[in-house]
Parts: sequence; C-alpha cells; structure tokens
Amino acid sequence: MVSVNEIKESVSDEMKVFEKKFKEAMVSEAPLLNKITHYIIKRKGKQMRPMFVFLTAKMLHGQVEEKTYRAASLIELLHTATLVHDDVVDDANERRGFFSVNALWKNKIAVLVGDYLLSQGLLMSVESKEFQLLKIVSEAVKEMSEGELLQIEKSRKLDITEEVYFEVIRKKTASLIASCCAAGAASVTEDETTVATLKKFGELVGLAFQIKDDIFDYGDSEAIGKPTGNDIREQKMTLPLIYVLNNGTIEDKRTLINIVKNHNENKVKVKEAMNIVIKSGGIQYAHAKMLEYRKEAIQLLQQFPDNEPKRILIGLVDYTVNREK
Repeated sequence: MVSVNEIKESVSDEMKVFEKKFKEAMVSEAPLLNKITHYIIKRKGKQMRPMFVFLTAKMLHGQVEEKTYRAASLIELLHTATLVHDDVVDDANERRGFFSVNALWKNKIAVLVGDYLLSQGLLMSVESKEFQLLKIVSEAVKEMSEGELLQIEKSRKLDITEEVYFEVIRKKTASLIASCCAAGAASVTEDETTVATLKKFGELVGLAFQIKDDIFDYGDSEAIGKPTGNDIREQKMTLPLIYVLNNGTIEDKRTLINIVKNHNENKVKVKEAMNIVIKSGGIQYAHAKMLEYRKEAIQLLQQFPDNEPKRILIGLVDYTVNREK
C-alpha cells in the first residue's frame, strides 16, 4: 500500500514548480484581486488534481514537460473559478474550514473573481497555443455546469434513478479528474487513444471519489471533521439514499421521502433518515459500487508499462477510496 507521504514525495519537485507558476498565473493589476487570490492560494486543499496531471505525464513519459505545468495550472485556474462560483450559488460561508470568498467580500466580488480566474485560464491556453488542453478543460467545465443543473432539476422532484445519479456525478465530479488525466497525457503525447484511455481512467476514479463522499455523509462527524447528514438537509439524492428508495420497504421509502421533503431541517428526523439508509444496506451497496469503479480504473492502467509513477498513481487511486476525510 502506497502511503500519502510517498504520493506527495513522488511529485514534490513538480508541485513546488507548479505552485510558483500557479501563483504567477493569478497575478493581477488590481490590488483587491491580488489580495483575494492570495487568500485563495493560502487555503489550498489536498491538491489531488495537479498530482493526477503530473503522475499521468510521468507514467507515460518518465518526466513532465513545460506543457504539463501549463495543463496543471489551467485545470486549477478553471476549477478554482468554479468553486468560487459554487459558493455563491450554494450561499456557502465556508470551504475547507476557511471563510468562502463570498462570505468575506460578498457575492458581487466573488462572481467577478471567478470570472477573472476563468479568463486567466483561457488566456494562458490561447497565448501558448495549447488548444487541445483548452478543449479538454473547457469540456469539463461545460459538463460540470450541466451536471449541477441536472442535479438541481431532479432533486426538486426526488425522482433520481441510479442511472441519472451516475450521469450527474460523471458530469459534476468525475469530468474534472478525467480532464486532469487527459491533460497530463496530452502534455506528453499526441496519441489520441492514449489520451482517451487516461481520460476514461480519470472518470472512473472520479466516480469512485464521489461515491466515497456520499458514504462520508453517513459517518461519524467528529472522525470526518465536518458535519454529516448535509446531503439529506440539502435534499441531495446520493447513491446510498437512492438504493434504499429503490430497494427498501414501502414504509422506509415513505418515511425517507417525507423527511427529505418536509423535515430536512430537523436534526432528529435527519438522523432517523440516516439510520434507515444504513440499516437497509445503502452504505454497503455504495461501497461495493465504489470498489467496482476502482477495479475498472486500475485495469485500464495495466496496458501501460510498469514503472514507479504508475505504482504511485495506483496508490493515489487507492487513497481516494480509502481516505478518512
């Protein structure tokens, strides 16, 4: 089993160079923008996205190229833009334990900051003539928007089937990790089949990643480090819940729908809903599905030569399904 420290260490040199380049890509002539982008950089998360970019490139090519750094920066710029906009849409005051941009500087400024980051990503790819990278990442942003809108539309009616759920998370979450792996590959090879294979690999990892997040919402809030039951409060139709609505008893279905629709602000009722989902096998089912996607993803990598970056990349996949928060 590859440790988190091994994963980080394997791309530590690339990450140092990337952080410097990413910071430079965010610089603006507007002092307020610089203040806000500095705050955004300071609250960085696990930085799994650039890790996928670098490890994919190194697995194929043995090393990263200047184009690989541009790929990682482009993805991070566009992804950060979507996060800033998401916090406005969700009226969220926190992200990763820090105040959100909109909480500190209000919605109008947050939307403008997101627009600025988006335009910086577009300019970077156009100025360096990286049109394939721009296409890969733009497709991901398009799919993320479609996935979010599909989820909003379906959540209102509480009629999400498993098929629709997977379509939502494929677009909303998996498309981003897919674009990381496709962009990493495209930065070191022009072979379209290789790029497509690694895009599919990233998509499968992204599906597993999202199911893991679904499972977390039914766990111990102290162990995870954030409140649980949020998905029910926000009327999000996650895989454990969908499974029980499709396979549980009539009484359990009725109770769950009533709680999600009418009592999602009631802590006691939300806890009752969580217990029904756990008791009815929703978590076990989701966990099994997650492991299926992990297995498919790793099988796709078997066609590539064995090397250290490939071993670490498989370790990163295992981390996404075994992480504890």
